[in-house]
Amino acid sequence: MNNYETVFILTPVLSEAQVEEAVQKFEDLLTSNKCEIVAKENWGLKKLAYPIQLKKNGFYTLIEFKGEGTVVADLELAFKRDERVIRYLTTKLDKHAIEWAVTRRAKRKSAKA
Repeated sequence: MNNYETVFILTPVLSEAQVEEAVQKFEDLLTSNKCEIVAKENWGLKKLAYPIQLKKNGFYTLIEFKGEGTVVADLELAFKRDERVIRYLTTKLDKHAIEWAVTRRAKRKSAKA
C-alpha cells in the first residue's frame, strides 16, 4: 500500500453542511476502496491565488490516506464529476514526506492544545 495525500478546493457558495457532505462523499469513496484514512484536515475558506471559474475563495480540505494506486484514478474521476470541486491535487508521499506530515500533524495538535 502506498501513502497519498489529496487536497481539493470546493466552491465557496456551499453551506457548511454541504461542504461536510461533499467531504464525506470522498471519504466514503476511499473507505469503500479499502483505503485507510490517516488524517483529514479542514483548512476552511481561504482566498485563492488566482480566480478559478470567477471565484476568488474556496473551501480547502486535505486527506491523507493509504491505499493501492488504482484508487487514485477513481478518486480523481469523482473529483472531475463533482461540480462542487473546482481544483484538486493528489500526490504520492515518499518516506520523507510521510515523516514531515507526521511532524506537521504533531505541531498542529500541540498548537491547538
